[in-house]
Amino acid sequence: MSIIVYTKTECPWSKHVMEYLRRNGIPFEERNMTEHLEFRTEVEEKTGQSKSPTLDIDGVLLSNVGVQEVAEALVQMRQLKSTT
Repeated sequence: MSIIVYTKTECPWSKHVMEYLRRNGIPFEERNMTEHLEFRTEVEEKTGQSKSPTLDIDGVLLSNVGVQEVAEALVQMRQLKSTT
């Protein structure tokens, strides 16, 4: 599973989501939109906005989400993979 987390430097929701992923041993790549304008452009091209955090989980995009939504999405994706 490939996870990209698009963040903004002072976004508390981004920090909570990344803490959740780390705590659960889920690898991810952080792309900070505040520090790297090309990441902001990238997420805007994918989603039409630049809200933080935005996650790209194997091509499934979740924008402006918290820990609960991320956890639910990961469970659903794992269930789908186990049935295929």
